[in-house]
Amino acid sequence: MAKITPNYIEMKAHDLPASKAFYSEALGLGFTDYGDGYSCDERGPTFVAIAAGDEPAVPMPIFESDNLEESLAAIQKSGAPIVAEIFEYPGGRRFECLDPSGNRIAIYENSAE
Repeated sequence: MAKITPNYIEMKAHDLPASKAFYSEALGLGFTDYGDGYSCDERGPTFVAIAAGDEPAVPMPIFESDNLEESLAAIQKSGAPIVAEIFEYPGGRRFECLDPSGNRIAIYENSAE
């Protein structure tokens, strides 16, 4: 059987420039534009792409942080709404917010590190 591993997340954005600015400023992603309606951070190991469109994607991308409080501060500074404050779960802690297009994302810190 083929080995399949996640390596790409694609989200829709009704305001592509605002979404790119959010992910660049709050999370430090760097995007390469592929035409007017598509941008991708390809630094891996998981690529994150944003495509222009009116319907946000349902999957929730989850980003790992080595300092959850600093990440929360960066998200709050960006003005993004926090929809779940920092909470603990087996293996770590995380919080959730909305990007400018309404996509729900989570930022987590692994407790094993």
